[in-house]
Amino acid sequence: MPAGTPSARRFRTRRHPPAGGPPAGARRYLPAASSREARRGARPDAGAGWHCGPVTLSVKPLDQRLSNGLRVVALSDRTTPVVALNVWYGVGSRHEQPSRTGFAHLFEHLMFQGSRQVPGSGHFTMLQSVGASLNGTTSFDRTNYFETVPPHALDLALWLEADRMGSLLEAVTQENLDNQRDVVKNERRQRYDNVPYGTAFERIFAGLFPEGHPYHHLPIGSMADLDAASLEDVHEFFSTWYAPDNAVLAVVGDVDPEQAVALADTYFGGIPARGGFPQPRDGAIGPLEAPLRIDVDDPEVPNQALYLTFRVPPDGAPECDAADLALAVLAGGDSSRLVSRLVRREQVAQFVHGGVQRLVGGSAVGLIVLHAMPDADLARVEGLVTEELAAFAADGPTESEVERVRAQAEREFLDATSTAERLADELAHYTTLFGDPTQLNVALERLLATDRDAVHRAAAELVVPERAQVLAYHPVAGAESTGADDEGSAA
Repeated sequence: MPAGTPSARRFRTRRHPPAGGPPAGARRYLPAASSREARRGARPDAGAGWHCGPVTLSVKPLDQRLSNGLRVVALSDRTTPVVALNVWYGVGSRHEQPSRTGFAHLFEHLMFQGSRQVPGSGHFTMLQSVGASLNGTTSFDRTNYFETVPPHALDLALWLEADRMGSLLEAVTQENLDNQRDVVKNERRQRYDNVPYGTAFERIFAGLFPEGHPYHHLPIGSMADLDAASLEDVHEFFSTWYAPDNAVLAVVGDVDPEQAVALADTYFGGIPARGGFPQPRDGAIGPLEAPLRIDVDDPEVPNQALYLTFRVPPDGAPECDAADLALAVLAGGDSSRLVSRLVRREQVAQFVHGGVQRLVGGSAVGLIVLHAMPDADLARVEGLVTEELAAFAADGPTESEVERVRAQAEREFLDATSTAERLADELAHYTTLFGDPTQLNVALERLLATDRDAVHRAAAELVVPERAQVLAYHPVAGAESTGADDEGSAA
């Protein structure tokens, strides 16, 4: 993951762009049927031409809730002899309380440090001994843990996940807490503090969202908060959030769905439900009411850089899709307006990219990031960006531009569920954040139904200089890298 990137998903230019770039849009399903084409519509006859219409997805997993509230979503895909598991917990950094930040991410580490029947790093050791791959991630809206195993190791993977869900706190000792707290601090130094542009996203989210907003801080959290956390604080956080009735288990691959649900009940069914989960703070917030600016003089950055960010409607809203496509017209790929002008014609930028960080808690974040050429005048480059945004807001996209970015989004959507691992992640995502795994099908339909007028409205109402936060990096020799010289704020 690049420096400065929050541990979050749903960014269409995905999952990890260049250093200092944004976090990780929609994705894809390849079927569990005997023929992959069967789920994507009939294959055209030979000689019928190369053009195929938009793909219609029909993903129909088995979706059952166990008696303790655990949601199990299972789908058979015999394409490859593997089974992917993905456990999503409905807790991320937006669920944390002031002075208690970074706890969700801390547990991403603690969950691999043993449980009642699994000492130390046994979770990794046991699964890797059977050829599995595994990891975990933390974002603003959720935390997840995943593994891909040979079919014969499905029982082992389920047993391990259940053991840490039900008994992790027996292994969270003061020694373990201190050790993993140090690991997180080192991660922060490596990915944020000691790399160029590493703190870009801390500045962006702290500026876009006022103090007290659930997205004001990143999942990495505050090191001061982690230092101040007692063992009791950490135990309380786990006891509050990590329970079967606040989790989704997705199982995809070379397995019978009914068997997967039965096995899940065998291993997880004895873990008691908890209930009473706190509601996260209200994150509803509209676009910026006035432009913001942050200028950073930093001798450690190699090039001048601009980050333009916008508050846009949350993931699931049609306006979020429209903003995503608008930013793709502007900065999504070699044919986009800003790349064509700034990189290819004017040659004042090394690269430009953009998209939407999809979040569900009241607002998502639109982004354009640009690294300038060493000899470029950054003020002039910013002026050119402003010109393009103003022209786009006035005239909107062409039909061919909308067709291009919809096709690009469709390809990215499909590519993102091309394996059992990715599909399990998607099913868990839509179940956890939208309550229905089959929303995967609806999301693609909604995206492809976004027309030119909707993209134009997003360009005119959301992606405009008057509603942008601009973060500018200046590689000034001899300056101290202490933060913004000029920071603004707006509601």
